[in-house]
Amino acid sequence: MNVKTMAQHAADGTKPEVLFWVGCAGSFDARAQKVTKAFAEILNKANVDFAILGNEESCTGDPARRAGNEFVFQMTAIQNVETLNGYDIKHIVTACPHCFNTLKNEYPALGGNYEVVHHTQYINTLFDEGRLTVEGGAFKGKKVTYHDSCYLGRVNNVYAVPRDLLEKLDIELVEMKRCKTNGLCCGAGGAQMFKEDEPGDKRINTERVEEALNTGSEIIAANCPFCITMLSDGINEKEKSESVAVYDLSELILQSID
Repeated sequence: MNVKTMAQHAADGTKPEVLFWVGCAGSFDARAQKVTKAFAEILNKANVDFAILGNEESCTGDPARRAGNEFVFQMTAIQNVETLNGYDIKHIVTACPHCFNTLKNEYPALGGNYEVVHHTQYINTLFDEGRLTVEGGAFKGKKVTYHDSCYLGRVNNVYAVPRDLLEKLDIELVEMKRCKTNGLCCGAGGAQMFKEDEPGDKRINTERVEEALNTGSEIIAANCPFCITMLSDGINEKEKSESVAVYDLSELILQSID
């Protein structure tokens, strides 16, 4: 996609508007890679001069800290802070709420002070600035329910912006019983993505997908690679993959912008 790295910008003596922090899921998970590409396409359509770190980007350390390995978190985070500060990075956008929360709220204690926004916030700003316009029609009238990820929602109180984006698509937004401040986790936060569930009557993602299906929606919109994985697994478990699709908000926007 001809995306430049920070090293290439430094060699050219230029500085991008924003650094796109891709994250581990966005780099290596096949489903999340589609979101990475969709967001990069949106940035290109809006003529945003952006860059990535490429091979210089490491995990933020979020899973290590959530799993209780503070030593690994600090090692990883300090390495990232040195890289970011070395390029004098000021503005970061990421499609992962876990990366967003860690970079925004936990890196300042280690000397990493940046303006960090989630990709839904950044896309909304591009609309406000007139750099993107909705063509409409792609999802007009479709029933869509929106899943609040924990790290964007309850942890950082970002509820309105994703819904503002959905409203631009002329869809019928149907809220789940548990949403916003009362939202239910998809089941893979807090390093749960990398371990088996604790014993219980029902997996959390199964319960969440049942709530989504009860809305009668054709689309479940999400904003987090972990949520997309867990919701998709739940949809497959319920054998509803033919009738219900799970999309990241950026994928819906890409199909709807002029």
